[in-house]
Amino acid sequence: MGALAGRRIVLGVTGGIAAYKAVEIASRLKKAGADVRVIMTRAAMSFVTPLTFREITNAPVVTTMWGEPQHHVEHIALAEFAELVLVAPATANFIAKAAAGIADDMLTTTVLATRAPLLLAPAMNTGMWENPVTQENVHRLTERGVQIIPPAEGPLACGTAGAGRLPEPVEIARAAAAYFACGQSLAGRRILVTAAGTEEALDPVRYLGNRSTGRMGYAVAAEAARRGAEVILISGPTPLETPAGVRRVNVRSARDMYAAVLAEYDTADAVIKAAAVADYRPAEIADHKIKKSDGELTLTLTRNPDILYELGQKKRHQILVGFAAETQNVEEYARGKLAKKNLDFIVANNVAEKDAGFGVLTNHVQIFYADGRAEDHPLMPKSELAGVILDRLEELLKSSTKPALLAGKGAPKFSKGCEPLYDRSEDCGSRA
Repeated sequence: MGALAGRRIVLGVTGGIAAYKAVEIASRLKKAGADVRVIMTRAAMSFVTPLTFREITNAPVVTTMWGEPQHHVEHIALAEFAELVLVAPATANFIAKAAAGIADDMLTTTVLATRAPLLLAPAMNTGMWENPVTQENVHRLTERGVQIIPPAEGPLACGTAGAGRLPEPVEIARAAAAYFACGQSLAGRRILVTAAGTEEALDPVRYLGNRSTGRMGYAVAAEAARRGAEVILISGPTPLETPAGVRRVNVRSARDMYAAVLAEYDTADAVIKAAAVADYRPAEIADHKIKKSDGELTLTLTRNPDILYELGQKKRHQILVGFAAETQNVEEYARGKLAKKNLDFIVANNVAEKDAGFGVLTNHVQIFYADGRAEDHPLMPKSELAGVILDRLEELLKSSTKPALLAGKGAPKFSKGCEPLYDRSEDCGSRA
């Protein structure tokens, strides 16, 4: 039956005039073999009845958080049920709520609770769509990895013409199908990702560390899992949530990370070393808190193991990807690291550059390859950059040996070169 067969999709319907088209969307998804559960907002029921969706999907339709539950802790059950949450139409009001993390009804609560990918089909008046606030909200969502099907241009229900039409149901169903069809490109691959900084203890209270938040590594791990890989994320301390479908191994020091990486290395198909590992550690760790005293405090540091160098020496079938965070001479240092550590490619950036260093959602990088090639990628969200890195990894894996270990399925995501064909296609007077 195709890419949608057996897939679990939560269809959110909000209160715009185009809500009637959601009936056909549900029908097409169901006919393609998907298991569809519909959540309607209160405003959506002004345009379409829940009974219509119930008969089409042959499943209960959820309209409120306060009715008789169909599942235990209903919004959590639906959040965990979903392999994909599709909201069509997505009104300006819903988009604003999703961007702000507001959860005041069943649909927004489910969206906030789920780890499934989110696909939105906006539909609204042209002025609402082009309003800077709406565009800012859309940008915030895309930075978090939300996929947006751009609205079409054409006549709207309010009598005007412009961007804001809901794409035709066939196009939205095609987008969902393309999502799943493209999403398993790394199935059967075992990918090891390191992320965040390490902490090197001085005493029971203090440590030497760096400014890495782990966002880049976590974005890479999430993207690899969405593409079907078995992902092991070895992470230094960070408040970031574990991506869906990822096995996380927490470490603290460079030596902890060294041991964890080597324990997983032999069966890995690829290693992406995005962690900011401390090069040095205190030669001695005080048993008790070091007390302030007159004069200077001298610390003696000793070298930590060079994890990436050792992986390069042990490399057999693995693809090795390194990162180089520099403040000057980016290309020179990156190419030197690429050669010395026997990498397949390295992702380099200038952390002193505005909006491209630690603690931000974007990055500007250059990618250097072992064969001498180089690429420059403009400033973009780290979630998008993760897709670029995984695309390049896939190119190398295609010419490599068989997968080291067959992996289970993960949550898919569109990959570059495998996006749905959007028919830029209505809405006006949307509610909630």
